[in-house]
Amino acid sequence: MDLNQYQRLSRATARYPDAGSNPIYPTLGLCGEAGEVADKVKKVLRDRDGVFEQETLRALALELGDVLWYVAQLATELDLDLEAIANTNLEKLSSRAARNVISGSGDDR
Repeated sequence: MDLNQYQRLSRATARYPDAGSNPIYPTLGLCGEAGEVADKVKKVLRDRDGVFEQETLRALALELGDVLWYVAQLATELDLDLEAIANTNLEKLSSRAARNVISGSGDDR
């Protein structure tokens, strides 16, 4: 499955207020789900000495799926193409790597 297909198929499960004209809801959902991912990783560091057990990996995969769903919904709300977003991101990172500026800060490096 490619990213655009995922974006189209995931849209069939979008059930939130004003879906189709509400970028706020998926933005907030994305923040919440990313926080859940971060919390699980934090607990691996705190409780498991940084060792990711299979149960935790399965739980993280589910949370990352939720992150992906919200990214897809936000892209759809903004009439953006998820595959184009991914390709543009890879081009940006490849350019930074080629210019040896992949480290550092600032969007326009």
